[in-house]
Amino acid sequence: MSDIIYEDNLIKVEIEPFEIPWVKIFTQEDIKEFSQCSKELRLYIFDVINIVETTMLDELKCDKINIASFGNYCPHVHFHVQARYKNDSYFPEPTWGVKQRDMDLKIKDLDKLYNKVSKKIKELKYEL
Repeated sequence: MSDIIYEDNLIKVEIEPFEIPWVKIFTQEDIKEFSQCSKELRLYIFDVINIVETTMLDELKCDKINIASFGNYCPHVHFHVQARYKNDSYFPEPTWGVKQRDMDLKIKDLDKLYNKVSKKIKELKYEL
């Protein structure tokens, strides 16, 4: 079960439990394709993705951010934002790819990251 770090009537932002910091952003409404979202909702989602990415970069000093949208198993608009490190188990492969090594990574203070993300999203003023 994932922890929700932000939720309103438009989106839900939750933590994906994994060895690296990983956040998923879902639409609340059951929408199958991103192109079916209103322009305002698409902009809101992109703003939230940007907040997650920039906060991860600032707080975690990761090597790369991966952003993905897969909906084959879950045909509902959602995006994955992952903080990647050269020494995580899968790098440079995607986390859905072939494991490269056992992870030798110590990530601290993820609560601080998730609290900052939540606070920054709350500061956005989207009302659709």
